[in-house]
Amino acid sequence: MFLSPLYLLLLIPVAALAAVYLVLQARRKSYVARFSNVELLGSFAPRRPGWRRHLTFALLLIALIVLSLGTARPAGTVRVPRERATVMLDIDVSLSMEATDVLPSRIATAKKAGQQFVDLLPKRINLGLVSFGGQANLLQPPTLNRAAVKSSIGKLKLETSTAIGEAIFTSLQAIQTFSESTTRKGEKPPPSRIVLLSDGSNTVGRSLTSAIAAAKKAGVQVSTIAFGTPTGTVTIDGRVQPVPADDTALHEIAAETGGSFHTAASEQELKSVYQNIGSQIGYTTSHRDISRRYFFAGLLVLMGAAAAAMLWSGRLV
Repeated sequence: MFLSPLYLLLLIPVAALAAVYLVLQARRKSYVARFSNVELLGSFAPRRPGWRRHLTFALLLIALIVLSLGTARPAGTVRVPRERATVMLDIDVSLSMEATDVLPSRIATAKKAGQQFVDLLPKRINLGLVSFGGQANLLQPPTLNRAAVKSSIGKLKLETSTAIGEAIFTSLQAIQTFSESTTRKGEKPPPSRIVLLSDGSNTVGRSLTSAIAAAKKAGVQVSTIAFGTPTGTVTIDGRVQPVPADDTALHEIAAETGGSFHTAASEQELKSVYQNIGSQIGYTTSHRDISRRYFFAGLLVLMGAAAAAMLWSGRLV
């Protein structure tokens, strides 16, 4: 794209110059064809290396085109770190997270990867932490204190049930409270995102439908990561119980709120997912003026045309 597209009109006289050159070349060939004594013509107008003459003009034309484009201020897409943003990390601590289908266990992998996410997230981004089992608990409100968040992740304890809806509502409330306390009057609240890790469906608390509606109303995307595999099991009271990962609900949450859905069957895969989400949250795309590159390239080509003219004809014109 161009920031000053009106200057693209400069390409019109460049095109006109090219047309004039072609007309002059056509007339020159016509004149040569009409001259009856070609040998006599050669004594008056010695043969010149035509391709060199054309190459010189071609370089001049390219230089003018590039310089004209540079005047229109071309813009390139670049990644720019966000100045402000709020992220809530929601981690499932239900008993099914004890399954070892993701080694050494789902919860151990989640803790380690969660701490890696803390390190991967740009330092200017405020990060909060919510754990959820039978209920949702705000362990850390949004903060720049990475050590506090990592410490809370390390202390996570398992409990019964899975309150995914409550986790989203708790995160939304934390985001709203933080935004109201840090955003000046008249300013736009910073962008927010919820990153939710879970291996199952919502079993207690408010419904996913109401949680999704609340997230959409608040304009907060929820990215979800499904933990575990279809063959996961846990032992409760001496009995082995299957706890297959349930992707359906998590996929719905992400799709409905505009977030992204991922599956993480191993620690390495989960780290890759976190890196991707951290990049999405921590950076935004912006259009930056790159006209200087065009001016530099145009001047180089223009100097090449001048050098070719001096080398092959001993003059610039």
